[in-house]
Amino acid sequence: MDHPIRLVVTDDLRRSRLTVFFRLLLAIPPLIWAALWGFLSVFALIAAWLVALVTGRVPTGLHGFLAAFVRYQTHVFAYVSLVADPFPGFSGSAAYPVTVEVAPPGEQGRLGVFFRFLLAIPAALISGVLNYLTEILAFFGWFVCLVLGRMPEGMRNLLAFSVRYHAQTQAYEYLLTDRYPSLNVGLE
Repeated sequence: MDHPIRLVVTDDLRRSRLTVFFRLLLAIPPLIWAALWGFLSVFALIAAWLVALVTGRVPTGLHGFLAAFVRYQTHVFAYVSLVADPFPGFSGSAAYPVTVEVAPPGEQGRLGVFFRFLLAIPAALISGVLNYLTEILAFFGWFVCLVLGRMPEGMRNLLAFSVRYHAQTQAYEYLLTDRYPSLNVGLE
């Protein structure tokens, strides 16, 4: 059964040694933009939570805004961790080699919405551990990409697994789906 939050990877594994070398410096503007967008998304999340408590669904506009934020944050995370090579831009559009497809808004149980942040704690803990492991693997991947000019597929897929789990966790927290994050290893 497909998860409503899917990571689609169309990356070709080639990496520019120059941009890999300066990756963290190049990532500063997207990280700042993601932080600013994240600040605004908190207010959108509060509004979505309140509306979903009353109506049982997140309004389409709020869903689209929060989905674009999760997508953009996934692009930045993929860029910083060397899962993807091109600069992520600033729009959160789906035109990126590692992107998230988010299903349209659907009905959600009001009780699940009310306790969403409590229910998300185990997934957030797993996501946090995976993020730390991603940082370690990306550190080694940085050296590999500098030497080879490409990312080994197995290393990229392991990093992409972590990126996907993080995106699904955030989408669950942000009320984009009522489906819990999946530890299934399949990639699109």
